[in-house]
Amino acid sequence: MTETDHRPSPKAPLATTARTFFISGFGTALEFYDFIIYGLAAAIVFPAVFFPSFDRTVGTLVAFAAFGSGFVARPLGGIVIGHFGDRIGRKAMLVLTLLIMGGSTFLIGCLPAYDTVGVAAPVMLVALRLVQGFAAGGEWGGASLFGIENAPEDRRGLWGSFTSAGIGIGSLFGTGAFTLVTLLPEEALQAWAWRVPFWLGGLLVLVGVVARSRMPHEERRTDRAPRVPILAAVKRHPRQMLLAIGVAFGYNTLAYIGTIFTVTYAEERGYTSTESLLLQVAGSVAFTIAVPAMALLSDRRGRKPVVITGTLAYAAFFFVYFPLVDGHVLVLATLAYVLVNVLMAAPQACIPAFLGEQFSAATRYSSISATYQTGAALGGGTAATAATALFIAYDNDPIGVGLYSGVAALVLVLCAWGLRETFRVPTAHLGTDTVAGTVATPARARPVGIRSQSRHPRADQRASQIAYP
Repeated sequence: MTETDHRPSPKAPLATTARTFFISGFGTALEFYDFIIYGLAAAIVFPAVFFPSFDRTVGTLVAFAAFGSGFVARPLGGIVIGHFGDRIGRKAMLVLTLLIMGGSTFLIGCLPAYDTVGVAAPVMLVALRLVQGFAAGGEWGGASLFGIENAPEDRRGLWGSFTSAGIGIGSLFGTGAFTLVTLLPEEALQAWAWRVPFWLGGLLVLVGVVARSRMPHEERRTDRAPRVPILAAVKRHPRQMLLAIGVAFGYNTLAYIGTIFTVTYAEERGYTSTESLLLQVAGSVAFTIAVPAMALLSDRRGRKPVVITGTLAYAAFFFVYFPLVDGHVLVLATLAYVLVNVLMAAPQACIPAFLGEQFSAATRYSSISATYQTGAALGGGTAATAATALFIAYDNDPIGVGLYSGVAALVLVLCAWGLRETFRVPTAHLGTDTVAGTVATPARARPVGIRSQSRHPRADQRASQIAYP
Protein backbone atom coordinates (compact mmCIF):
# COMPACT_ATOMS: atom_id res chain seq x y z
CA MET A 1 0.00 0.00 0.00
CA THR A 2 1.41 3.37 -0.94
CA GLU A 3 1.06 6.52 1.06
CA THR A 4 -1.55 9.14 0.23
CA ASP A 5 0.11 12.49 -0.47
CA HIS A 6 -1.54 15.50 1.13
CA ARG A 7 0.89 18.11 -0.10
CA PRO A 8 -0.43 21.26 -1.75
CA SER A 9 -0.14 21.87 -5.44
CA PRO A 10 3.20 23.36 -6.54
CA LYS A 11 1.70 26.83 -6.89
CA ALA A 12 0.32 26.86 -3.32
CA PRO A 13 2.09 29.09 -0.79
CA LEU A 14 4.26 27.46 1.83
CA ALA A 15 2.93 27.21 5.35
CA THR A 16 4.46 29.49 7.91
CA THR A 17 4.34 29.18 11.68
CA ALA A 18 1.81 32.00 12.06
CA ARG A 19 -0.35 30.80 9.17
CA THR A 20 -0.38 27.23 10.47
CA PHE A 21 -1.22 28.39 13.99
CA PHE A 22 -4.13 30.45 12.72
CA ILE A 23 -5.57 27.62 10.63
CA SER A 24 -4.91 24.86 13.14
CA GLY A 25 -4.89 26.55 16.53
CA PHE A 26 -7.41 29.33 16.03
CA GLY A 27 -9.93 26.99 14.44
CA THR A 28 -9.64 24.65 17.39
CA ALA A 29 -9.91 27.63 19.73
CA LEU A 30 -13.28 28.45 18.23
CA GLU A 31 -14.35 24.81 18.44
CA PHE A 32 -13.33 24.53 22.08
CA TYR A 33 -14.90 27.89 22.89
CA ASP A 34 -18.20 26.28 21.92
CA PHE A 35 -17.54 23.31 24.15
CA ILE A 36 -16.37 25.28 27.17
CA ILE A 37 -19.34 27.64 27.19
CA TYR A 38 -21.65 24.64 27.14
CA GLY A 39 -19.76 23.03 30.02
CA LEU A 40 -19.86 26.23 32.07
CA ALA A 41 -23.53 26.76 31.29
CA ALA A 42 -24.19 23.18 32.40
CA ALA A 43 -22.54 23.96 35.72
CA ILE A 44 -24.05 27.40 36.29
CA VAL A 45 -27.29 27.96 34.34
CA PHE A 46 -28.72 24.83 32.72
CA PRO A 47 -29.87 23.12 35.94
CA ALA A 48 -32.41 25.93 36.41
CA VAL A 49 -33.20 26.58 32.72
CA PHE A 50 -33.56 23.04 31.39
CA PHE A 51 -33.80 20.80 34.50
CA PRO A 52 -35.74 22.85 37.10
CA SER A 53 -37.50 19.85 38.67
CA PHE A 54 -34.25 18.67 40.34
CA ASP A 55 -32.40 20.20 43.27
CA ARG A 56 -29.24 22.13 42.44
CA THR A 57 -26.63 19.37 42.79
CA VAL A 58 -28.71 16.68 41.09
CA GLY A 59 -29.69 19.14 38.38
CA THR A 60 -26.02 19.81 37.77
CA LEU A 61 -25.42 16.06 37.52
CA VAL A 62 -28.19 15.73 34.90
CA ALA A 63 -26.87 18.77 33.00
CA PHE A 64 -23.41 17.19 32.91
CA ALA A 65 -24.99 13.99 31.60
CA ALA A 66 -26.48 16.03 28.75
CA PHE A 67 -23.04 17.56 28.24
CA GLY A 68 -21.58 14.07 28.00
CA SER A 69 -24.11 13.06 25.36
CA GLY A 70 -22.14 15.04 22.80
CA PHE A 71 -19.22 12.70 23.31
CA VAL A 72 -21.31 9.75 22.14
CA ALA A 73 -21.25 11.12 18.59
CA ARG A 74 -17.56 12.02 18.59
CA PRO A 75 -16.18 8.59 17.56
CA LEU A 76 -18.70 8.43 14.70
CA GLY A 77 -17.69 11.91 13.60
CA GLY A 78 -14.04 10.95 13.83
CA ILE A 79 -14.56 7.87 11.64
CA VAL A 80 -16.78 9.54 9.02
CA ILE A 81 -14.90 12.83 8.73
CA GLY A 82 -11.55 11.07 9.08
CA HIS A 83 -12.50 8.75 6.22
CA PHE A 84 -13.07 11.62 3.83
CA GLY A 85 -10.07 13.47 5.23
CA ASP A 86 -7.88 10.56 4.16
CA ARG A 87 -9.68 10.05 0.87
CA ILE A 88 -10.10 13.61 -0.43
CA GLY A 89 -7.91 15.74 1.82
CA ARG A 90 -7.89 17.78 5.01
CA LYS A 91 -9.16 21.14 3.81
CA ALA A 92 -12.80 20.36 2.97
CA MET A 93 -13.32 18.46 6.21
CA LEU A 94 -11.83 21.22 8.37
CA VAL A 95 -14.17 23.78 6.83
CA LEU A 96 -17.15 21.44 7.24
CA THR A 97 -16.50 20.74 10.92
CA LEU A 98 -16.43 24.44 11.78
CA LEU A 99 -19.66 25.14 9.89
CA ILE A 100 -21.50 22.35 11.71
CA MET A 101 -20.03 23.34 15.05
CA GLY A 102 -20.91 27.01 14.64
CA GLY A 103 -24.45 26.33 13.48
CA SER A 104 -25.29 23.99 16.36
CA THR A 105 -23.76 26.38 18.90
CA PHE A 106 -25.83 29.30 17.61
CA LEU A 107 -29.00 27.20 17.76
CA ILE A 108 -28.35 26.20 21.38
CA GLY A 109 -28.46 29.90 22.19
CA CYS A 110 -31.92 30.05 20.57
CA LEU A 111 -33.49 27.14 22.48
CA PRO A 112 -36.61 27.80 24.57
CA ALA A 113 -36.45 27.01 28.29
CA TYR A 114 -38.19 24.14 30.08
CA ASP A 115 -40.81 26.53 31.44
CA THR A 116 -41.83 27.38 27.85
CA VAL A 117 -41.96 24.02 26.00
CA GLY A 118 -41.50 21.46 28.76
CA VAL A 119 -39.50 18.29 28.13
CA ALA A 120 -38.93 19.26 24.49
CA ALA A 121 -36.35 21.80 25.67
CA PRO A 122 -33.82 19.32 27.12
CA VAL A 123 -34.50 16.93 24.22
CA MET A 124 -33.53 19.61 21.69
CA LEU A 125 -30.51 20.49 23.83
CA VAL A 126 -29.25 16.91 23.74
CA ALA A 127 -29.91 16.68 19.98
CA LEU A 128 -27.77 19.74 19.30
CA ARG A 129 -25.08 18.38 21.59
CA LEU A 130 -24.97 15.25 19.45
CA VAL A 131 -24.48 17.39 16.33
CA GLN A 132 -21.72 19.33 18.09
CA GLY A 133 -20.05 16.10 19.09
CA PHE A 134 -20.14 14.72 15.56
CA ALA A 135 -18.39 17.82 14.22
CA ALA A 136 -15.86 17.88 17.03
CA GLY A 137 -15.03 14.25 16.30
CA GLY A 138 -13.42 15.23 13.02
CA GLU A 139 -12.13 18.67 13.98
CA TRP A 140 -9.31 17.92 16.39
CA GLY A 141 -7.59 15.25 14.32
CA GLY A 142 -7.59 17.23 11.10
CA ALA A 143 -6.39 20.42 12.76
CA SER A 144 -3.61 18.54 14.55
CA LEU A 145 -2.46 16.86 11.34
CA PHE A 146 -2.33 20.14 9.46
CA GLY A 147 0.29 21.30 11.96
CA ILE A 148 2.20 18.01 12.19
CA GLU A 149 2.36 17.31 8.46
CA ASN A 150 3.59 20.80 7.61
CA ALA A 151 6.13 21.16 10.42
CA PRO A 152 9.93 21.17 10.18
CA GLU A 153 11.25 17.75 11.23
CA ASP A 154 12.41 18.92 14.65
CA ARG A 155 9.29 20.99 15.42
CA ARG A 156 6.42 18.52 14.97
CA GLY A 157 5.66 18.62 18.66
CA LEU A 158 5.42 22.41 18.67
CA TRP A 159 3.39 22.71 15.47
CA GLY A 160 1.13 19.85 16.53
CA SER A 161 0.55 21.62 19.84
CA PHE A 162 -1.10 24.57 18.08
CA THR A 163 -4.39 22.75 18.57
CA SER A 164 -3.59 22.35 22.27
CA ALA A 165 -2.81 26.05 22.57
CA GLY A 166 -6.08 26.66 20.74
CA ILE A 167 -7.85 24.72 23.48
CA GLY A 168 -6.38 27.10 26.03
CA ILE A 169 -7.34 30.15 24.00
CA GLY A 170 -10.86 28.85 23.42
CA SER A 171 -11.21 28.07 27.10
CA LEU A 172 -9.96 31.55 27.97
CA PHE A 173 -12.43 33.33 25.67
CA GLY A 174 -15.29 31.03 26.61
CA THR A 175 -14.65 31.44 30.33
CA GLY A 176 -14.18 35.18 29.90
CA ALA A 177 -17.47 35.51 28.00
CA PHE A 178 -19.35 33.65 30.71
CA THR A 179 -17.64 35.64 33.43
CA LEU A 180 -18.99 38.83 31.90
CA VAL A 181 -22.58 37.58 31.70
CA THR A 182 -22.48 36.34 35.31
CA LEU A 183 -21.90 39.94 36.38
CA LEU A 184 -25.50 40.63 35.41
CA PRO A 185 -28.38 40.01 37.85
CA GLU A 186 -29.37 36.37 38.29
CA GLU A 187 -32.76 36.95 36.67
CA ALA A 188 -31.16 38.38 33.53
CA LEU A 189 -28.57 35.58 33.42
CA GLN A 190 -31.18 32.84 33.42
CA ALA A 191 -33.63 34.69 31.19
CA TRP A 192 -31.42 35.71 28.26
CA ALA A 193 -27.80 36.59 29.10
CA TRP A 194 -26.55 32.99 29.03
CA ARG A 195 -27.52 32.87 25.35
CA VAL A 196 -25.13 35.65 24.29
CA PRO A 197 -21.90 33.56 24.45
CA PHE A 198 -23.57 30.89 22.27
CA TRP A 199 -24.64 33.44 19.67
CA LEU A 200 -21.18 34.98 19.71
CA GLY A 201 -19.57 31.55 19.26
CA GLY A 202 -21.72 30.80 16.24
CA LEU A 203 -20.64 34.06 14.60
CA LEU A 204 -16.95 33.72 15.49
CA VAL A 205 -16.79 30.37 13.73
CA LEU A 206 -17.17 32.28 10.45
CA VAL A 207 -13.71 33.75 11.03
CA GLY A 208 -12.22 30.27 11.20
CA VAL A 209 -14.12 29.20 8.10
CA VAL A 210 -12.65 32.10 6.10
CA ALA A 211 -9.13 31.21 7.30
CA ARG A 212 -9.50 27.54 6.42
CA SER A 213 -11.05 28.23 3.04
CA ARG A 214 -7.72 29.88 2.15
CA MET A 215 -5.66 26.85 3.09
CA PRO A 216 -3.25 25.59 0.40
CA HIS A 217 -4.95 23.12 -1.95
CA GLU A 218 -3.89 19.50 -1.61
CA GLU A 219 -3.14 16.99 -4.28
CA ARG A 220 -6.05 14.56 -4.21
CA ARG A 221 -5.00 11.04 -5.02
CA THR A 222 -7.90 8.90 -3.93
CA ASP A 223 -6.66 5.97 -5.99
CA ARG A 224 -3.67 5.69 -3.64
CA ALA A 225 -5.71 5.72 -0.44
CA PRO A 226 -7.32 2.60 1.08
CA ARG A 227 -10.97 2.17 0.19
CA VAL A 228 -11.84 2.18 3.91
CA PRO A 229 -8.95 3.87 5.76
CA ILE A 230 -10.15 2.99 9.26
CA LEU A 231 -10.23 -0.75 8.46
CA ALA A 232 -6.78 -0.55 6.91
CA ALA A 233 -5.55 1.22 10.05
CA VAL A 234 -6.98 -1.45 12.35
CA LYS A 235 -5.31 -4.14 10.26
CA ARG A 236 -1.94 -2.39 10.06
CA HIS A 237 -1.71 -0.70 13.48
CA PRO A 238 -3.96 -2.63 15.93
CA ARG A 239 -1.68 -2.25 18.95
CA GLN A 240 -1.08 1.44 18.40
CA MET A 241 -4.79 2.08 18.03
CA LEU A 242 -5.69 0.38 21.30
CA LEU A 243 -2.95 2.18 23.18
CA ALA A 244 -3.90 5.52 21.60
CA ILE A 245 -7.48 5.02 22.83
CA GLY A 246 -6.10 4.46 26.33
CA VAL A 247 -4.00 7.63 26.15
CA ALA A 248 -7.02 9.63 25.02
CA PHE A 249 -9.24 8.08 27.70
CA GLY A 250 -6.83 8.92 30.49
CA TYR A 251 -6.09 12.43 29.33
CA ASN A 252 -9.70 13.43 28.61
CA THR A 253 -10.81 12.14 31.99
CA LEU A 254 -8.20 14.28 33.72
CA ALA A 255 -8.82 17.30 31.50
CA TYR A 256 -12.58 17.47 31.96
CA ILE A 257 -12.28 17.01 35.70
CA GLY A 258 -9.76 19.83 35.71
CA THR A 259 -11.80 22.21 33.54
CA ILE A 260 -15.49 21.40 34.10
CA PHE A 261 -15.89 19.70 37.49
CA THR A 262 -13.69 22.28 39.19
CA VAL A 263 -16.25 24.99 38.37
CA THR A 264 -18.90 23.10 40.33
CA TYR A 265 -16.44 22.31 43.10
CA ALA A 266 -15.52 25.95 43.67
CA GLU A 267 -19.18 26.93 43.86
CA GLU A 268 -19.94 24.08 46.28
CA ARG A 269 -17.15 25.44 48.47
CA GLY A 270 -18.73 28.87 48.64
CA TYR A 271 -17.11 30.76 45.79
CA THR A 272 -19.42 32.89 43.66
CA SER A 273 -19.98 32.03 40.01
CA THR A 274 -17.86 35.01 39.00
CA GLU A 275 -15.01 34.02 41.34
CA SER A 276 -15.11 30.45 40.07
CA LEU A 277 -14.92 31.61 36.47
CA LEU A 278 -12.09 34.04 37.22
CA LEU A 279 -10.14 31.12 38.65
CA GLN A 280 -10.75 29.28 35.38
CA VAL A 281 -9.51 32.31 33.44
CA ALA A 282 -6.25 32.26 35.41
CA GLY A 283 -5.91 28.54 34.71
CA SER A 284 -6.58 29.01 30.99
CA VAL A 285 -3.89 31.67 30.70
CA ALA A 286 -1.39 29.39 32.45
CA PHE A 287 -2.36 26.46 30.20
CA THR A 288 -1.97 28.49 27.00
CA ILE A 289 1.50 29.68 28.03
CA ALA A 290 2.65 26.25 29.22
CA VAL A 291 1.57 24.30 26.11
CA PRO A 292 4.27 25.54 23.67
CA ALA A 293 6.94 25.20 26.35
CA MET A 294 5.97 21.56 26.99
CA ALA A 295 5.76 20.85 23.27
CA LEU A 296 9.24 22.26 22.65
CA LEU A 297 10.53 20.15 25.52
CA SER A 298 9.05 17.06 23.83
CA ASP A 299 10.84 18.00 20.59
CA ARG A 300 14.12 18.02 22.51
CA ARG A 301 13.66 15.20 25.03
CA GLY A 302 10.93 13.03 23.58
CA ARG A 303 7.18 12.68 23.89
CA LYS A 304 7.11 9.94 26.51
CA PRO A 305 9.10 11.69 29.29
CA VAL A 306 6.94 14.82 29.09
CA VAL A 307 3.63 12.93 28.91
CA ILE A 308 4.42 10.49 31.71
CA THR A 309 6.09 12.91 34.11
CA GLY A 310 3.43 15.57 33.62
CA THR A 311 0.58 13.10 34.10
CA LEU A 312 1.97 11.68 37.34
CA ALA A 313 2.59 15.17 38.71
CA TYR A 314 -0.93 16.22 37.72
CA ALA A 315 -2.58 13.29 39.48
CA ALA A 316 -0.52 13.80 42.62
CA PHE A 317 -1.23 17.52 42.75
CA PHE A 318 -4.99 16.96 42.85
CA PHE A 319 -4.63 15.91 46.49
CA VAL A 320 -3.07 19.33 47.15
CA TYR A 321 -5.45 21.24 44.91
CA PHE A 322 -8.56 20.52 46.96
CA PRO A 323 -7.18 21.74 50.32
CA LEU A 324 -5.86 24.90 48.64
CA VAL A 325 -9.30 25.70 47.24
CA ASP A 326 -11.02 24.77 50.51
CA GLY A 327 -8.94 27.36 52.37
CA HIS A 328 -10.91 30.22 50.75
CA VAL A 329 -7.75 32.26 50.30
CA LEU A 330 -8.13 33.63 46.77
CA VAL A 331 -4.38 33.82 46.11
CA LEU A 332 -3.89 30.17 47.07
CA ALA A 333 -6.95 29.09 45.11
CA THR A 334 -5.62 30.92 42.05
CA LEU A 335 -2.26 29.22 42.50
CA ALA A 336 -4.05 25.86 42.64
CA TYR A 337 -5.85 26.49 39.35
CA VAL A 338 -2.66 27.74 37.69
CA LEU A 339 -0.64 24.69 38.71
CA VAL A 340 -3.37 22.24 37.71
CA ASN A 341 -3.42 23.75 34.23
CA VAL A 342 0.36 23.90 33.86
CA LEU A 343 0.62 20.21 34.72
CA MET A 344 -2.34 19.37 32.47
CA ALA A 345 -0.52 21.10 29.60
CA ALA A 346 2.31 18.54 29.72
CA PRO A 347 0.40 15.58 28.25
CA GLN A 348 -1.93 17.73 26.15
CA ALA A 349 0.92 19.54 24.39
CA CYS A 350 2.47 16.26 23.27
CA ILE A 351 -0.59 14.17 22.46
CA PRO A 352 -1.35 15.55 18.95
CA ALA A 353 2.14 14.78 17.65
CA PHE A 354 2.60 11.66 19.81
CA LEU A 355 -0.57 10.00 18.50
CA GLY A 356 -0.32 11.30 14.94
CA GLU A 357 3.24 10.01 14.64
CA GLN A 358 2.13 6.45 15.36
CA PHE A 359 0.28 6.04 12.03
CA SER A 360 1.08 6.08 8.33
CA ALA A 361 -0.05 8.96 6.12
CA ALA A 362 -2.64 7.00 4.13
CA THR A 363 -4.80 6.35 7.20
CA ARG A 364 -3.56 9.00 9.62
CA TYR A 365 -6.68 11.20 9.72
CA SER A 366 -8.96 8.23 10.35
CA SER A 367 -6.57 6.69 12.88
CA ILE A 368 -5.94 9.74 15.05
CA SER A 369 -9.59 10.87 14.93
CA ALA A 370 -11.13 7.48 15.70
CA THR A 371 -8.74 6.62 18.54
CA TYR A 372 -8.69 10.02 20.21
CA GLN A 373 -12.45 10.53 19.97
CA THR A 374 -13.22 7.04 21.24
CA GLY A 375 -11.02 7.71 24.25
CA ALA A 376 -12.63 11.13 24.64
CA ALA A 377 -16.10 9.58 24.61
CA LEU A 378 -15.17 6.99 27.22
CA GLY A 379 -13.23 9.40 29.41
CA GLY A 380 -14.23 13.01 28.78
CA GLY A 381 -17.88 12.19 28.18
CA THR A 382 -18.25 10.68 31.64
CA ALA A 383 -15.62 12.57 33.65
CA ALA A 384 -17.68 15.51 34.93
CA THR A 385 -20.70 13.30 35.62
CA ALA A 386 -18.67 10.62 37.40
CA ALA A 387 -16.71 13.17 39.42
CA THR A 388 -19.91 14.90 40.53
CA ALA A 389 -21.48 11.55 41.43
CA LEU A 390 -18.41 10.59 43.47
CA PHE A 391 -18.49 13.96 45.16
CA ILE A 392 -22.10 13.32 46.19
CA ALA A 393 -21.42 9.69 47.18
CA TYR A 394 -18.53 10.73 49.45
CA ASP A 395 -20.74 13.35 51.14
CA ASN A 396 -19.01 16.32 49.48
CA ASP A 397 -15.55 14.96 50.23
CA PRO A 398 -13.26 15.24 47.15
CA ILE A 399 -11.20 12.15 48.02
CA GLY A 400 -13.24 10.05 45.58
CA VAL A 401 -12.53 12.50 42.77
CA GLY A 402 -8.82 12.41 43.61
CA LEU A 403 -8.74 8.61 43.45
CA TYR A 404 -10.70 8.65 40.19
CA SER A 405 -8.10 11.03 38.74
CA GLY A 406 -5.33 8.71 39.90
CA VAL A 407 -6.84 5.74 38.06
CA ALA A 408 -7.19 7.77 34.85
CA ALA A 409 -3.58 8.94 35.17
CA LEU A 410 -2.39 5.34 35.57
CA VAL A 411 -4.19 4.29 32.37
CA LEU A 412 -2.64 7.23 30.50
CA VAL A 413 0.88 6.49 31.75
CA LEU A 414 0.77 2.76 30.97
CA CYS A 415 -0.62 3.29 27.46
CA ALA A 416 1.86 6.07 26.68
CA TRP A 417 4.68 3.83 27.84
CA GLY A 418 3.54 1.14 25.39
CA LEU A 419 3.64 3.42 22.33
CA ARG A 420 6.74 4.04 20.20
CA GLU A 421 8.95 7.03 20.91
CA THR A 422 8.76 8.93 17.64
CA PHE A 423 10.13 12.42 18.15
CA ARG A 424 13.22 11.80 16.00
CA VAL A 425 11.67 9.58 13.35
CA PRO A 426 11.61 11.43 9.99
CA THR A 427 8.13 12.40 8.86
CA ALA A 428 8.40 10.21 5.76
CA HIS A 429 9.00 7.12 7.93
CA LEU A 430 6.21 7.60 10.46
CA GLY A 431 3.97 4.56 10.71
CA THR A 432 6.39 2.28 8.84
CA ASP A 433 7.77 -1.00 10.13
CA THR A 434 11.31 -1.55 11.38
CA VAL A 435 13.53 -4.17 9.80
CA ALA A 436 16.73 -5.42 11.39
CA GLY A 437 17.00 -2.36 13.58
CA THR A 438 16.61 0.19 10.80
CA VAL A 439 13.63 2.13 9.59
CA ALA A 440 12.06 0.45 6.57
CA THR A 441 11.62 3.04 3.85
CA PRO A 442 8.75 2.43 1.42
CA ALA A 443 9.68 2.95 -2.21
CA ARG A 444 7.41 5.95 -2.66
CA ALA A 445 7.38 7.26 0.89
CA ARG A 446 7.98 10.96 1.25
CA PRO A 447 6.99 13.79 3.60
CA VAL A 448 3.25 14.36 3.51
CA GLY A 449 3.14 17.99 4.58
CA ILE A 450 3.62 21.23 2.76
CA ARG A 451 7.26 21.44 3.76
CA SER A 452 9.25 18.47 2.48
CA GLN A 453 12.45 19.45 4.27
CA SER A 454 13.34 20.74 7.68
CA ARG A 455 14.86 24.09 8.30
CA HIS A 456 17.58 22.13 10.08
CA PRO A 457 19.15 19.75 7.51
CA ARG A 458 21.75 18.51 9.96
CA ALA A 459 19.01 17.43 12.32
CA ASP A 460 17.30 15.65 9.43
CA GLN A 461 20.54 13.86 8.51
CA ARG A 462 21.08 12.72 12.09
CA ALA A 463 17.48 11.58 12.39
CA SER A 464 17.62 9.51 9.22
CA GLN A 465 20.62 7.61 10.52
CA ILE A 466 19.01 6.53 13.79
CA ALA A 467 16.74 3.56 14.33
CA TYR A 468 13.95 3.81 16.89
CA PRO A 469 11.96 0.94 18.38
